Amino acid sequence: MPKPILHLMSGKIASGKSTLARSLAAEQLAILLSEDYWLSRLYPDQIKSVADYVRLAHQIREVVGPLVTDVLNAGVSVVLDFPANTPEDRQWLRGLADAVEVSHCVHYIEVDDDTCRGRLHLRNGRAEHEFAATDAEFDLITSYFRTPEEQEGLQIKIHRL
Repeated sequence: MPKPILHLMSGKIASGKSTLARSLAAEQLAILLSEDYWLSRLYPDQIKSVADYVRLAHQIREVVGPLVTDVLNAGVSVVLDFPANTPEDRQWLRGLADAVEVSHCVHYIEVDDDTCRGRLHLRNGRAEHEFAATDAEFDLITSYFRTPEEQEGLQIKIHRL
């Protein structure tokens, strides 16, 4: 039986992280856990600012972290559709894999801002995502994004979608 893997997603808003995460989960027969899904169900209409998002996202980590390690310990791979977009976030996410001594893969989706912004506008217009972001929110959140680097001790796979 193959060892489980923790798959992590990195990329700007509307880069295609959730789409890739769904595809990976199906291909790998892995459990998919989505931050946006959890946030939208646990805290409906409570995220009005980036500060709200940060506070609530950190709260669900206390529940999701042990769940992820339990699933990995059970021998099942996990695709964690939580943004691995800063070194601090990646450290926490990678720590989940390290805690149970399984490998990880950071799937970095490399897409330029203009493409992401266009996809965001389409997604917002279709109301097909749990959250809609404005151009100003895109700019603010993107300003925090840092490309994952191997110096962080990461296994990185680059996707250009």
